[in-house]
Amino acid sequence: MRYLSTRGHPERLRFCDILLEGLAPDGGLYLPEHYPQVDAATLARWRSVWAEQGYAALAFEVLSLYIDDIPSADLRALCAQTYTAAAFGSATITPLRRLDEGLWIQELSNGPTLAFKDMAMQLLGNLFEYELARRGAQLNILGATSGDTGSAAEYALRGKRGVRVFMLSPHGRMSAFQQAQMYSLQDPNIHNLAIEGVFDDCQDIVKAVSADLEFKRRYQIGSVNSINWARLLAQVVYYFAGYFALTRSDSERIGFAVPSGNFGNVCAGHVARMMGLPLAQLVVATNENDVLDEFFRTGRYRVRPSAQTFETSSPSMDISKASNFERFVFDLLGRDAQRTQALFGAELARSGAFDLSADPAFAQIRSRYGFVSGCSSHAERLATIRAAWQHSGQMLDPHTADAVKVARQHQQPGTPMVVLETALPVKFAATLVEALGREPERPAALEGIEKLPKRVRLLPADVQRVKAYIAEQCAA
Repeated sequence: MRYLSTRGHPERLRFCDILLEGLAPDGGLYLPEHYPQVDAATLARWRSVWAEQGYAALAFEVLSLYIDDIPSADLRALCAQTYTAAAFGSATITPLRRLDEGLWIQELSNGPTLAFKDMAMQLLGNLFEYELARRGAQLNILGATSGDTGSAAEYALRGKRGVRVFMLSPHGRMSAFQQAQMYSLQDPNIHNLAIEGVFDDCQDIVKAVSADLEFKRRYQIGSVNSINWARLLAQVVYYFAGYFALTRSDSERIGFAVPSGNFGNVCAGHVARMMGLPLAQLVVATNENDVLDEFFRTGRYRVRPSAQTFETSSPSMDISKASNFERFVFDLLGRDAQRTQALFGAELARSGAFDLSADPAFAQIRSRYGFVSGCSSHAERLATIRAAWQHSGQMLDPHTADAVKVARQHQQPGTPMVVLETALPVKFAATLVEALGREPERPAALEGIEKLPKRVRLLPADVQRVKAYIAEQCAA
């Protein structure tokens, strides 16, 4: 399997090269040259693998279609090392629970940092360590987080040989629990940088540093954000697992509703559907930062400036530049790299927006790709959280509540809908208290985490200052 850039760079790379690369040299995102097709026989076999051997074995089956430069025995061992009951709380790894009629929650937040990002990040940490050891190389990870990516990456990579982590987060924009999870880590290979700005400023810095090829190569800069294909690939697995858990035959169709900020999580669903997983719908759920909902309703993609990026009670979705969206648009436009480059390069730089509403491809958004969308307000999140608690005794975090609210708008009779859980409620305790008047439970190991000493550096939203910090730490 070879990988190409969405913006047309002529080089074709293998998996382990793009694992360590992050963005392509032309600023594009990597995708496989084609999506392997899962026929009826393969889907039936995978169902048996999942039922009889478990999640790690299913992960190997999916990943091995895309990874041919790691020996099969090693890849199987990496999956088994990653997806354990000890790390994820149960042998099922991603159990389903019924919320109400036709609506299910897929639990993705039982990992070390209580968020769905652990599902991919734990694997990514093991892949990095494996490949760096094989090459005798070092890697400096540069990432941006709006909440959960940072802690998931840091917990996956703390103490790993050959890796430093530089994680940018928007100063004061995450929950107290999210900040504490990251900033309380004292491992010398972990560096937290609080940026004076919003998440999009952090993400722009990461992209700017990655676009400086001389700096990137001198300091071996890699990525753990969902711009890294390996992370998105790991997320494809739980769509197959959720489908197998909810259905009894491979002729059934279901929908998935996904809280969406940077478009990585739902893009993994798009990949699964393109491979042949029989999904009726992919429901994109946003909060008040509704750039994605606006596109799927109107065909217009309009990036908001920092001043118009709202601070909400589902802060991990407070994003107005959805990086992974470029991957979907590339597919939508028939993999036209020149046009993708024009839209995400010159057009966004010039006007901050582009409009595909008149393009014949946009008319196929729902019929060919299954996408529908919606958004949720703070009041609607609170109402959804209260209703779930009153009717089923289940607590929802505010991001999952966004998805439940939008999922209900798009439910179809006879077609079950799975909502992808974003995080455990304890990560957003203030909102749960506002909704329910009570604190969510937290694991005993995390009691008092907000009071631990913090190790974090405050920096302005300035690319050169971040580069200087990285250079300084690498020279130390």
